[in-house]
Amino acid sequence: MIKIAITDDHPILLEGLKNILSKEDNFDVVGCYPTALAMNNSLTSTEIDVLLLDINLPDANSIELIKPLKQQFPFMHIIIISVHNEYAVINSVLKEGAEGYIQKNASIEEIVNGIQQILEGKIFLCAQTKSIVDRKTEDGLSTVPKLTRREKEVLVEAALGLTTSEIADKLFISPHTVESHRKNLIVKFNTKNLSSAIKLAIEYGLIRQ
Repeated sequence: MIKIAITDDHPILLEGLKNILSKEDNFDVVGCYPTALAMNNSLTSTEIDVLLLDINLPDANSIELIKPLKQQFPFMHIIIISVHNEYAVINSVLKEGAEGYIQKNASIEEIVNGIQQILEGKIFLCAQTKSIVDRKTEDGLSTVPKLTRREKEVLVEAALGLTTSEIADKLFISPHTVESHRKNLIVKFNTKNLSSAIKLAIEYGLIRQ
């Protein structure tokens, strides 16, 4: 049996994936976790073949979890499940060591196929993700990243010089959430820091100087 774990903070998606994958003859869903903390506490005592990992968790940015997880569990395969369709995010995930990237609107057939493919030692991208990567490879051009409403709000406030705690107070969100958005922005703009991301955002016309 292929032992599978799922980490996602959306209860409906978590339960839905568990129910669907459990119907596969050779799949055994042995763990479902809503947070990185719950996942980490369980993985040390649970043998996992494949981990389906949401890219944004309430207590962690999954891009930063991939490399440590691969080092601690070298035989565990990681597939990222995400709503992000930006090349920079996909590229970062693969560079960190994930073997697969699947959009959350992918079909169950693609998810099952993805699990089977990575167990054969292949890298798997769902059709939508593959088209993004292929398009980037073909044109070689940088694309303007697509930001969520909250990411843009954080970017605007950061450009004004506000600190993480000040942004959190102004937007009525937690400092951890602000930090998560900051990290996502750095990944999406493919920069080393937020200052460089802000400069690119101004060049792209996403925010005003």
